Amino acid sequence: MKLAVYGKGGIGKSTTSCNISIALARRGKKVLQIGCDPKHDSTFTLTGFLIPTIIDTLQAKDYHYENVWPEDVIYQGYGGVDCVEAGGPPAGAGCGGYVVGETVKLLKELNAFYEYDVILFDVLGDVVCGGFAAPLNYADYCLIVTDNGFDALFAANRIAASVREKARTHPLRLAGLIANRTTKRDLIDKYVQACPIPVLEVLPLLEDIRVSRVKGKTLFEMAESEVSLNYVCDFYLNIADQLLTEPEGVVPRELGDRELFTLLSDFYLNIDSQVSVESKEKFDFFLV
Repeated sequence: MKLAVYGKGGIGKSTTSCNISIALARRGKKVLQIGCDPKHDSTFTLTGFLIPTIIDTLQAKDYHYENVWPEDVIYQGYGGVDCVEAGGPPAGAGCGGYVVGETVKLLKELNAFYEYDVILFDVLGDVVCGGFAAPLNYADYCLIVTDNGFDALFAANRIAASVREKARTHPLRLAGLIANRTTKRDLIDKYVQACPIPVLEVLPLLEDIRVSRVKGKTLFEMAESEVSLNYVCDFYLNIADQLLTEPEGVVPRELGDRELFTLLSDFYLNIDSQVSVESKEKFDFFLV
């Protein structure tokens, strides 16, 4: 099974990806996580450091693939999850999609690409150009990390459009949305009502999820010394269990930009109006 994780920049894709990777490993699967971001920090909470990238290694070997060994590019992280960082071209130059292609090419040369039960691509940001949509060419399922906010759902809708486009020529499905660090899901529910997409899980607004990134640890590793976090790990295990059933998924029919803007902005405005009415009623009550 091959998974591609997308979402708005800064939404918590890498933190979510690392915890899902461990959850899948806890279910007995051999897992490889591939970071597809020039920052090469996708696997930081798994390994505890910034591992060398595929591109750095290839450059050091003058692009002689025959001189590259698996241990040069594949690092084992916490929970037995293997980690690879694709890296990227210099800022303002080159194409990230090319880098992803070179990464897959090298892993195939090393006979490593097909050795895993699950390969998870953690892809940068929300700008799904043809280059950074490249992991969708290899994926069975796409996962979109979002929250209950306008910007994240707008990005999710654009990613859904990319999934639909890729599904024309590839056996790709959208497994669902993962709501990260949110106490509400009313806006998410409004969106998936208009654009039917499964919601795999809603992760709580917990500071430890954010802090884990700074500590360079996953929630599973932190839970070894803080048993109060075990219930949070169950959220990721639930996501893993759903994925391992090989769900049917969907080929989404994304909303038009104007339609989505109207849907979400009207929802905000109606809430504001409702709050104003409730405030007025309370004020009238006090006057009486």
